[in-house]
Amino acid sequence: MEPSRHTGRSEAALAIAVGSVALLMLGLQPLLLGALLEAGHVTLEGVGLVAMGEIVALGAGVLIGDLRLSVARLRPIATLAAVLAAVFDLATTQLHGDLAIGLVRAAAGVSEGLLVWSTTAVIVRSARPERLAGLFFVIQTLAQAASGLLLAHLVIPAAGWRGGFQMLAVLALGAAALTAAGARPLGPLTPTASQAGVGLRWTRPRLGALLVVFLQLATLGAFWAYAEPLGLRAGFSPVAVQTLIAAGLGMQVLGGSVGTWMVQRLPVPPTLLGCCLVLGLCAFAVARTAQNGPWVFAGLCAVFTFTWLFMLPFQMGLAFRVDGSGQVAALVPAAQLFGSAFGPLVASLMVSGDEVAPVPLVASGFAGLAALALVLTQRRRAQASGAPT
Repeated sequence: MEPSRHTGRSEAALAIAVGSVALLMLGLQPLLLGALLEAGHVTLEGVGLVAMGEIVALGAGVLIGDLRLSVARLRPIATLAAVLAAVFDLATTQLHGDLAIGLVRAAAGVSEGLLVWSTTAVIVRSARPERLAGLFFVIQTLAQAASGLLLAHLVIPAAGWRGGFQMLAVLALGAAALTAAGARPLGPLTPTASQAGVGLRWTRPRLGALLVVFLQLATLGAFWAYAEPLGLRAGFSPVAVQTLIAAGLGMQVLGGSVGTWMVQRLPVPPTLLGCCLVLGLCAFAVARTAQNGPWVFAGLCAVFTFTWLFMLPFQMGLAFRVDGSGQVAALVPAAQLFGSAFGPLVASLMVSGDEVAPVPLVASGFAGLAALALVLTQRRRAQASGAPT
């Protein structure tokens, strides 16, 4: 079969389904790792390391695919990655201890990252990649929410925490079957490159675009990783703050839907700059209004989570703005994942005991750096093109 340089609707639907399965664990980590903790298979200290290790490994898997693998062999690579993800999910049910579970979840993360790479490869070759990326972000969030409800109310009560990982394995095998049956080899984005990063001249705007994505996701990760203790600090009960976090998924879906619709109607850099300011101000307001009651916190979280998914299609738009070939856009998921892991890591270094007051300030700092990187990137790009700044 001849490689295709462009993708159709059926290929896009298949890619979104496979990518959504690959990213399920990101949304289910609190539930499944919490169940592992309750069962005594990991320690409290190990939960964070296992979670961060899988996210970093997922980003590494995307990067490996972008820089080292050929999209002409997308079908066998993605099929094998899905099978391996299922194997590692099942292996998790047989292990005990932070190190063993951390290593097998990291291995699963690499396999999941390769599936995300296959999805991104299809998205950047579509006629409207920004809108398709927005649709992917919305569908993956809905898939995580639906799977979380299924696990919490049916699977784990009936089969325990092992049933959760067994469900992930079944879904991964389903993704393998879909890929084996329907995936097609893809052609290079440009005549001189077979994968992202090859034949691409790295300029400050291109590096800057990925830095903006990284810092924006670090903002999100730093704040949302501590949403529960921040909510308790604001005056919510444990049950109420968990309900608030679940409601945040609904706001993300709404934001992603609006962003997908607006991405070709709003200017990309000013919109992303506005998102940086909104995220930074929301986080800063949480730090400054901790004693103003839970409803202020709830309102700020609603704006924060809406902005979260709203801005992601514009990140893809920024990548295409600095590199029309789509090679930089193919690296956006890796930058997003690494940022998602880096933000909570830095925030954790600022936490002392149970005191989480510095966390919103860390998130505000990341948002400010993202805004600065965006301004400098666009100024450099304007100077290079001779346009006024």
